[in-house]
Order: sequence, then structure tokens, then C-alpha cells
Amino acid sequence: MRALLLSLWRFRHFIVTSIQAEFRGRFARSKLGAIWMILNPLAQATIFAVVLSEVFASRLPGVDSKSAYAIYLMAGTAAWGLFAEIVNRCTTVFIDYANALKKIAFPRLCLPLIVGGSALLNHLLLLAAIAVVFLFFGNLPNLAWVVLPIGMLLIVLFGFGLGIILGLINVFSRDVGQVMTIVLQLWFWMTPIVYTNDMLSKRFPLVLELNPMAHLVKIYQDALLSGKFPNWSNLLVPFLIATTLFMFSFWIFRRASADLVDAL
Repeated sequence: MRALLLSLWRFRHFIVTSIQAEFRGRFARSKLGAIWMILNPLAQATIFAVVLSEVFASRLPGVDSKSAYAIYLMAGTAAWGLFAEIVNRCTTVFIDYANALKKIAFPRLCLPLIVGGSALLNHLLLLAAIAVVFLFFGNLPNLAWVVLPIGMLLIVLFGFGLGIILGLINVFSRDVGQVMTIVLQLWFWMTPIVYTNDMLSKRFPLVLELNPMAHLVKIYQDALLSGKFPNWSNLLVPFLIATTLFMFSFWIFRRASADLVDAL
């Protein structure tokens, strides 16, 4: 483990410059550039908010504010978007960079760090845009926002751990990438993002308890909507799952990395 971390540290400049290059390349020849990265999730959240709040007159229980549901939805989609992007990109990263792996000598674990760093940068820009939108809703920043980095860290650990394991399996069985597209869609709807925790807990209480993302998304929703700090005891299980999965992904990566290039 120590040797792996030292090798990553030696290639830190490679990782940083690769994140910068990926970020610039994603929006090359685009007039609006990185703004599209912010507009897409904001547009999706706005559509959901308008349809469900206005057309179906959806309101959050115990909250009178008309903009509360839009804030709740944007907070949830921001947290889920970070997780989904890390998992999706890590699942295909070794296949996407197969040529580089065969021609250039560098620690293979740099690749998940590059896509993860890019996803985290996208997420930070999105949060900045959401903060501006919240000002129009009259929802000013509060002290509870300081817990967002904790939510980010747990989501990144969980997403990395799951994504690296799936990425390794996907090299040897390409069906994994296709299956995860469906699984993530189902997972999204089994996480209280479009609806509230109470609605799910009444019908599927076990799903809510066993779903780590339900608790991690709630960190964002409580902080951004209600200005509440999380119930730390509820985060113990997600923390253990995220850290255990993250450490296990390092172990399995070390065992599988020797056969990785041959299988590509």
C-alpha cells in the first residue's frame, strides 16, 4: 500500500495536468464551454421541480415555501450526480484509456484518480452555480453548509471503491458496464431525491436503511434546505461501507493489475 501511494505521489503532476487537459478537452470548440456542465444538471432539476411542484402541486411535508421542493431536488441531484459520474467513469476508465496503458508506463491507479478529480471539479462548479440560484430563492448560506465537504468525502470514497471494482471486472466482462447503466437508474429512484425519506420509509423501510446513498444525499438536503446538521449516528454505517469498499478496491486492484493490460 505504501509503495502504491508513493508511486501516485511521484506522478501527482501527471494526474493534475491530465485533469486539466480532460477538463479543457471536454468543452473544446464549445461556445459556452464549462457552462454546459452546470446547465445540464440545473436544467434537469428545474424540469423536475416545475413539473412536480407546479403541475402536480408537490410540496415538502411541513414546509410552506414554494421554492423548497426545487432546493430539495437540486441538493439531491447534486449529491447523486457526483456519485454517478465517479462510478460511471471508473467503470469504463481502463477500457477508455487502453491505448495509454499499453504504450505509457505509469501507475494504473492514476486513471481513476484523474476521472475522479475531474468529477469532483465538475461538482464544485455545480455547487457554486446552485449557491447562486439559491440566492434568488432567498435561501442564504448557513453554518450547516460546512458539512458538505464531509458528504463529498464519503460520496467520493464510496464511488471510488465501487467504481474501481466495477472497472476491473468490466475489463474481463464487458457486460458490467451495460448492466450498471440500468442499476444506477434503478438506484436513483430507490434513493429519496425526487421524493422524501418518509415516503420511502413507510413502504420500503429496509431499502432506506441499506442504501448508503440515501444517508449521504440527505446530508446535502438537510444542509442546503433546512440548515440542519446531520444525525452523525446515521452516518456510521455509510462511513464503514464507504471506507471498507475503498480499501478493498485497493487490495483487489493490486491483485488484478498484473493481468489488466493483457486483458484489454
